[in-house]
Amino acid sequence: MSSVWQYLTLGLGRETFGIDIENVQEILDYRVPASLPQAPAFLVGMIDVRGQSYPVVDLRTKLGLPPEAPTPATRIILLNVPMAERILRVGFVADRVFEVTELDRAEMEAAPEVGGRWRSTYIAGIGRRGDAFVVVFDLARLMAGDEPALAGPAMAA
Repeated sequence: MSSVWQYLTLGLGRETFGIDIENVQEILDYRVPASLPQAPAFLVGMIDVRGQSYPVVDLRTKLGLPPEAPTPATRIILLNVPMAERILRVGFVADRVFEVTELDRAEMEAAPEVGGRWRSTYIAGIGRRGDAFVVVFDLARLMAGDEPALAGPAMAA
């Protein structure tokens, strides 16, 4: 059995991330989602795609990165994320989408353990595409919590 899998690669800032292509349903040009009152900061709203509602997650906010205004390259990636007892339909906002690429799972590295504030539980592995690193998401873990992947400093009481 081959350990080579296909991933959709996307960009957030200067970083490249990968999503297992089996979870990707569709890639859309960015559109402004309808807002949801009192939603967590990373949940920017809902969109309708052919009669199906999708909550839209800003990946930058979810990962603790500074927000950026959408550009002509900004995309919404529609995903089916397997959770414990159901499939979660969700849209991820990405700065840009690159391509579908093959990565060898047998050669993927685990997320580095550096301690401190960085939470790496959302990383399934780190692959290489030429000289570049591709951080592959563990979608179920990424969607399981409300906290960003990079924890901010503790607030003063």
